[in-house]
Amino acid sequence: MAKSELQTVATNRKAHHDYFVLESYEAGIELFGTEVKSVRQGKINLKDAYCTVENGELFVNGMHISPYDHGNIFNRDPMRKRRLLMHKREITKLFSEVQQQGIALIPLSAYFKKGRLKIQVGLCKGKKNYDKRESIARRDAEREARRELRNRNR
Repeated sequence: MAKSELQTVATNRKAHHDYFVLESYEAGIELFGTEVKSVRQGKINLKDAYCTVENGELFVNGMHISPYDHGNIFNRDPMRKRRLLMHKREITKLFSEVQQQGIALIPLSAYFKKGRLKIQVGLCKGKKNYDKRESIARRDAEREARRELRNRNR
């Protein structure tokens, strides 16, 4: 797939800090017109968002889409629950996985693919504090190694 086809709008950086991402899935999202226009302007926040399965349907909660500037009466509640679009068998598989202890469905990123907004949903397991410190230390060590390589090549 060409890079020009995917236009990333938002990423949930906190999710990679707080969770181990076991698997990721792509889901469409059901939005109103003014919400899509607002997302195209980049006014979307996935920071505290999470997904739930209710009555065989997948919903994203806590995702904030700011009201569209010129939307007046057509604007919706910025924090409303929005339905995600996936195949039924994928939703039932995710629901059975979420029943396990410590597994959560977290939206990782939002992007446009062929003109349609998609949400990347991750099947995540929570990190403990020592796991977070370990990943920070590993990232700092990699950064130091790159810096040393760059200085040595000068």
